[in-house]
Amino acid sequence: MAEKKYKIEHDRENCIACGACAVIAPEFWVLSKEDGKADVVGSTKTDDGYEHLDIEDKDFSTNKDAADACPVNVIHIVDKETKKRII
Repeated sequence: MAEKKYKIEHDRENCIACGACAVIAPEFWVLSKEDGKADVVGSTKTDDGYEHLDIEDKDFSTNKDAADACPVNVIHIVDKETKKRII
């Protein structure tokens, strides 16, 4: 299994449900049937309203594109080693 170098952090509470992430990376992002907001497939949800998912290097580019497309900047990618937010 490949090392998971990055972490997606999604501020779901502030998502506006535009759907750009789900169009760009449908294997990672889906829109909820309940409220229309984006959900990270397979993520861990925390009490602060965030979703977290560790991803492999090969999945970085697709998820960075999804984060770049988010009009309200609620998708972040963190380098797990340095703890720095890339986006």
